[in-house]
Amino acid sequence: MPIDLNADLGEGGADDVAMLDYVSSINIACAWHAGSAGEMLALVTAARERGVAIGAHPGYADREHFGRREMQLPPASIRSAILYQVGALEGIARAQGARLSHVKPHGALYNQAARDPALAACIARAVRDFDPALQLVGLARSALVEAARAEGLAAIEEGFADRGYAANGHLVPRGEPGALLEDEPAMLEQAVRMVKEGRVRSRDGSEHTLHVDTLCLHGDGRHALSFARGLRARLEREGVRIGPAVGAGKDRGR
Repeated sequence: MPIDLNADLGEGGADDVAMLDYVSSINIACAWHAGSAGEMLALVTAARERGVAIGAHPGYADREHFGRREMQLPPASIRSAILYQVGALEGIARAQGARLSHVKPHGALYNQAARDPALAACIARAVRDFDPALQLVGLARSALVEAARAEGLAAIEEGFADRGYAANGHLVPRGEPGALLEDEPAMLEQAVRMVKEGRVRSRDGSEHTLHVDTLCLHGDGRHALSFARGLRARLEREGVRIGPAVGAGKDRGR
């Protein structure tokens, strides 16, 4: 199986289109936490031309905090938010002769769903009801991955090349020391270990075992393009094949 390199795009990154030359899938902001219809159209068009897999990146309607502020919303609100945002991007993709392959929640919605089974189930059901052929991306070994499989969806387990890991195996919250990896050698070491050894080291030095189908790089990061170029080159030198992820369903062995 190949490893997928994905990037969150349409969030104000200066090198979004250039990133497409190094990744195999993208998650496009659906104009709630960031982005616009015009950016969605441009990225769908450019990704289709390059054969890059296209996914929706829905988040909370909270542009002031970039969708990174946790909220407690009723299930009906979460469901409608997912359906609305995925539907908007799907409509643009269809008009351009493209199709969506996956959904990856953004920011606080993603991180809350990683640890909250009820929220994770709400998201997974909304994706299933929209299109059961869509894959759902979640943090490796998280509640969102389990919810996807419980709803019969193919789940893509995600690792982060440019984010630090906490002692519980989840991501270090933004704003805390170690949340972002700014050093390219450290980013490359973490990414290669996840892919080839299935392990990641947390900021306290503890080790965690995890399976990853895809590695994420943030398109709005200061080193986004350099990191993407370097990571692809390093993985290819290591003999790792790069390609869009194919998630596993509820019957996959753990």
